[in-house]
Amino acid sequence: MGNIKAADKILANDKKSATGKARFLYFTNRGVANSFLGEYELSNDFLEKAYIFVEDYQRNYLNEAVSFLSNPNFVVYPGEDHEKLLIHYYKALNFLKINDRESALVECRRMDIKLQQLSDKYKSDKKYKRDAFIHTLMGIIYDADHDYNNAFIAYRNALNIYQEDYNELFGMRPPRQLKKDLLRTAYLTGFYDEVAYYEKEFNMKYLPHKQKTGDLVFFWNNGLGPVKSEWGITFTIVKGEGGFVHFRNDEHGFSFPFFLPDDEEDKDKRTDLVEDLRIVRVVFPKYVERPPLFTDAFLKVKGKNYKLHFAENVNDIAFKTLQERMLKEFGRALLRFSLKKLAEKQARDQNEGLGALVGIFNAATEKADTRNWQTIPHSIYYARVPLPEGNQQVSFHTQSKLGKELNQKHQLSFNVKAGSTIFHTFHSLEISPEYHRSGYY
Repeated sequence: MGNIKAADKILANDKKSATGKARFLYFTNRGVANSFLGEYELSNDFLEKAYIFVEDYQRNYLNEAVSFLSNPNFVVYPGEDHEKLLIHYYKALNFLKINDRESALVECRRMDIKLQQLSDKYKSDKKYKRDAFIHTLMGIIYDADHDYNNAFIAYRNALNIYQEDYNELFGMRPPRQLKKDLLRTAYLTGFYDEVAYYEKEFNMKYLPHKQKTGDLVFFWNNGLGPVKSEWGITFTIVKGEGGFVHFRNDEHGFSFPFFLPDDEEDKDKRTDLVEDLRIVRVVFPKYVERPPLFTDAFLKVKGKNYKLHFAENVNDIAFKTLQERMLKEFGRALLRFSLKKLAEKQARDQNEGLGALVGIFNAATEKADTRNWQTIPHSIYYARVPLPEGNQQVSFHTQSKLGKELNQKHQLSFNVKAGSTIFHTFHSLEISPEYHRSGYY
């Protein structure tokens, strides 16, 4: 694992994918690969294409209709909500690495628009509609531009989302680094009442840094996000009143009603269809976690350790976004199954051989949509480290609960200027051996 140049070459040779139904994934994967390779401008070219695709995406209703007679892979993959936000995460960091802060701020504004769209899309308080880490990143970018007022506002928004949304949805608390940055920007903005308020709330004392230093903001992308797989649920078909049939699964407490025509001519067909089915198994998408090998990390500078703080659980967000629309997925899959079975029944009434062929085609095309962006991290950590001016050596240490022999150390060098911020990302691609033992690849 980790031959990024070879992986990007394979992607580059796949010309069909650049215009195919999964072109969102082609653009995002090439964007990540080139970011790994240090080709930040080329990376952003691909990520911008992914962004434009999302903005211009419109459903092709003919394709949608055909997908009901085949499978959902027939339609264009539009990207998941969290995947669309991560486009801006990668783009913003790429711009910061080439010292283009104005463009990084543009990505901040784009993130804010996307977050507003999420908020408008989901009305329930228990849905993923606000992203704490994206607000944290916005604060970090404003902070690097010495716009401490907007940085404080973004940090405060992030804190509220961690406390209100992330704590309930994902069991996550605000990172300690966020609390420190919130206190510092409040102080630098002259919001001394807010400094006192948050000192009391956090049980922390803010001490202004007197030495002239620069900052290293270090992002650790740990592991790889989940992959989509396929799973099936068995439903019992129960005839209802007024032309309705119900797909029921008592184990999960599901009951989906569907209306079938009840005129005299079609009534017998409906009855025959229900009698033929009775018990059916329908497939749906699911996520499979790829547990990361490493669980903790820290930076070491001149004998002092700086812990990397857990800021975003991309894995849990992916599961949550899919869970939020599972009832819709169930309904679509069952409707697709019913239409295919009805077509098979009608073909069999005309010609037994034709009906058999339609049945074989239906079985072969009954697949769930398992497409997803697989090069995103499992989770994101970060830390801010003050560094003296000049060339500084920093060691990055990753730790695994599976044994000290798996721990890694990476030596890094940074040329620091006083009053400036350096951005660096490190992506640990390693996956826990437990994932491979589970049989998922």
